[in-house]
Amino acid sequence: MKVVTSAQMAKIEQVAIGEYGIPSIVLMENAALGLLDAAEELLLELEGKKVVILAGKGNNGGDGLALGRHLVNRGVEVKLFLCAEADELKGDALINYRLLRGLGSIIFQVSGEAELRAFKLALITCDLAVDALYGTGFRGALPPIQESYVRELNLSGKRILAVDIPSGLEADTGRVYKDAVKADVTVTFGLPKLGHFMERGPEYSGRVEVEHISIPARILDNPSVSTHVLTPSLVGEALPPRVSSGHKGTHGTGLIIGGSPGMTGALVLAAKAMLRSGAGLVQMATGASLAPFVDSTLMEATTIALPELATGEFSSSVLLALNVWLARAKVVAVGPGLGQRDGSLEFITELLQACVVPIVLDADALNALASDLSILAQANGPVILTPHPGEMARLAGITVEEVAHNRLALALEKAVEWNVILVLKGPNTIIAVPDGRAFINPTGNQILGVGGTGDVLTGCIAGLIAQGANPLDAACLGVYCHGLAGDILARDMGTRGALAGEIADLIPKALRQVQEASK
Repeated sequence: MKVVTSAQMAKIEQVAIGEYGIPSIVLMENAALGLLDAAEELLLELEGKKVVILAGKGNNGGDGLALGRHLVNRGVEVKLFLCAEADELKGDALINYRLLRGLGSIIFQVSGEAELRAFKLALITCDLAVDALYGTGFRGALPPIQESYVRELNLSGKRILAVDIPSGLEADTGRVYKDAVKADVTVTFGLPKLGHFMERGPEYSGRVEVEHISIPARILDNPSVSTHVLTPSLVGEALPPRVSSGHKGTHGTGLIIGGSPGMTGALVLAAKAMLRSGAGLVQMATGASLAPFVDSTLMEATTIALPELATGEFSSSVLLALNVWLARAKVVAVGPGLGQRDGSLEFITELLQACVVPIVLDADALNALASDLSILAQANGPVILTPHPGEMARLAGITVEEVAHNRLALALEKAVEWNVILVLKGPNTIIAVPDGRAFINPTGNQILGVGGTGDVLTGCIAGLIAQGANPLDAACLGVYCHGLAGDILARDMGTRGALAGEIADLIPKALRQVQEASK
């Protein structure tokens, strides 16, 4: 599903109105009908219910006014609080104001403490509150008066339906500067907005429902919109087929290189995730001194003992020792638990040159890479980088804060510059591609904030590539199912105390859910 900036959505609406001749009042009416459906779903039955609407002077407020009219016609008692003077309303919003007022509805024009007291009283007895204060054009912090209304709305404990985007949430960034409406459901129009999924967007948007409001599909499928939100149908197309005659050889071989004293667990977790994602054979390559221990941890994988120096560093012959295994592998993953070894950069450089299959670089492989990103140009196969914000900051030479506030643009910029598929981990992980496309992942929660889950993601992506998925499809499907496994686990045990290995164990269930949902 495509996701847009506020400017892109405005352009789409202009085309619908100007080139297709759809009157703007029709778009507003359809938006109101979509909101009516959502309100009925939340309330189960409309007649006899009480709804409070907080509206602004723009088109977002016009949508709220139009919704108010439909609610009144369905037997709902509506109290609307308008943060504007009537003479400030224009166009379609003004038309809907006059229509609602003509039905005898109670409309409070917000000006001082009296209206705020009335708003608090109305919230006490209402069954649903609707936020139609600000739309996608909002930037910065809420003005003090509106902020006080939003605060009361959030404190009320009532279910909240947001119109297009919660007021106080920036549509292009997902930033909240002071406060914003915390909606239970947001009904957005045409296409979802970046702000629903970036930064604090998920926290404030609740469940996002999309109403196309009669905008023709050919307009919504605008080729200039190159950012997508991952959905089961989108990632389901990437599932490698499993035929009844398949066996461990046809299901693909994956090679993972890592492990160091005290950090062999990362290597084992990644290997486990490879197997859980469906790879037929998984080989764990680590230093000879660690190989016996690693070999005893995961019965289903094999272990390769790599030559090493007395200091524990890989010897210069390590790549030669790997050659036979590289020839068999469909994918190579490097980094989990690798440690900060001398010679890591040289090893990764030689590996990039020798490896013609996709290679996934994570963890300490990224830390080594940060000292000389030019080696990426020597890669002979597709490269996937999977940094968390700290690793991305080192790679890009900026602060973690700069990464956090510029995730989408930064991921796209560096995917193009480095010619890699870049998986920038974090809430709503971003997958960026050198051709300018980006994919935002909606699955996952705070249960994933525990050591080892990044290693599980690396293994999951690599395991899907081993089975035949192309690197981009594997990255998108792996990220989505990794997050979905976290969602499944959180539903069962809450968001505290999970282990990364438990996430790996739920990958098959997540893959099955995707397969069933995409049919």
